[in-house]
Amino acid sequence: MKEKLLDMDATKIAKLISQNEISSLETTNTYIDFLEKVNPLINCLVEDRFTEARKEAQEADRKLKAGENKGRLFGVPISMKESFDVVGMRTTGGLPYRKDIIEKNDAELVARLKNEGAIILGKTNTPVLCYYQETDNNLYGLTNNPWNLAHTVGGSSGGEGAIMAIGGASVGVGGDIGGSIRFPSHFNGVVGFKSGDKQVSHIGSYPPIEEPLQLQMLGFGGIAKSVRDTRMINEIIAFKNPPNLDLDSFTVNILYDNLKYPANELTMAALKVVKDFLAPNFNIIDEKPPYYEESATLWQIIMSIDGAREVAKMCFGSEPVHLVKEFLKESIFNSSDLHRYITRVLITANMMKPSTGKLNRVNRTIDEGNRIIADYLENKLLVLPVYHTPAPPHGRVMREVFSPFMTFKKYMPFIAYANTWGLPTLTLPIT
Repeated sequence: MKEKLLDMDATKIAKLISQNEISSLETTNTYIDFLEKVNPLINCLVEDRFTEARKEAQEADRKLKAGENKGRLFGVPISMKESFDVVGMRTTGGLPYRKDIIEKNDAELVARLKNEGAIILGKTNTPVLCYYQETDNNLYGLTNNPWNLAHTVGGSSGGEGAIMAIGGASVGVGGDIGGSIRFPSHFNGVVGFKSGDKQVSHIGSYPPIEEPLQLQMLGFGGIAKSVRDTRMINEIIAFKNPPNLDLDSFTVNILYDNLKYPANELTMAALKVVKDFLAPNFNIIDEKPPYYEESATLWQIIMSIDGAREVAKMCFGSEPVHLVKEFLKESIFNSSDLHRYITRVLITANMMKPSTGKLNRVNRTIDEGNRIIADYLENKLLVLPVYHTPAPPHGRVMREVFSPFMTFKKYMPFIAYANTWGLPTLTLPIT
């Protein structure tokens, strides 16, 4: 049972626990024993609460015997992205100066999951302040891809993608403002769902985001072993469930010939598999959706509002902000508390900071685009790759996305479209 249990999704485990076929404590111990063996290689789990999890599992088993069990995740061990507040744990954002701050409240989505009986095993690694697409920081270090340790897990929910890939928890939860669920799901070969515009509470997610344009881009959801688990997580954490739709009348737009931006042969082969699979039952088209060309630039501008000044302040804490100085200290001498990736990204954001006039034009474009895209996607599904390749070696995504030559326009369109327009997305591995 132990070997099979690591492959089971949360829905299956919850059913087995409720039927007394396995205990919550047995399940929790299986995950803990496994993580203690493999996590030193992967570095996906950066803070555990194993002692508390075992106690909660014992209490769940007692409640089950007493007939007091309730909740869709009753007694089920899950993982949690480091950016979500959990009572008694740290939310550091990968910043060394925050390592001694203990949270006193749960993020709203964490509270909802606990209310359904979930047991949190621990927190998983992220980039600094979830601000770039590779999971590495100077507090917790680098997370390695389970399929090839020399390759990236993506980011910012990279630890969640990795822990799901190795079977280290039943299901996990991530956040996504620039591919942060989709990069890790794609690179680690797992399922991921990003909620649409303001469908899930962002209270208790760090760093806090209040800018309306950025909030539209932000989504939360399950990183999982199955689609049904991502659906269950969304039903638990979302403000309301989406309507059930009859897909028989839907058109599916699969960008293949009109992809425009480069993708390697494996990515193109995966798109063809999807096209061939869906063609017998759906009307398939291949056309660029509205604002396809503009979305990556809009995304970059929105992420650069105020030159990311508030993010920089969080990075430096009470110290003065000296981005170039800290970047050089880390790049040359490895002597900064801040990973060179975050200072590099913030320098880029400062360069891309929009003027008041440009920001006003962006707001008008987003207002107009929201209406046009909503009409376009009526009874339509859009299929895009996540990235132009499978998981590349560590560091390559940073070089491609954050380049002085604005190569984000070449590599981010597939990802940026859903963020810029606040669209829900489902990422699936194709085998």
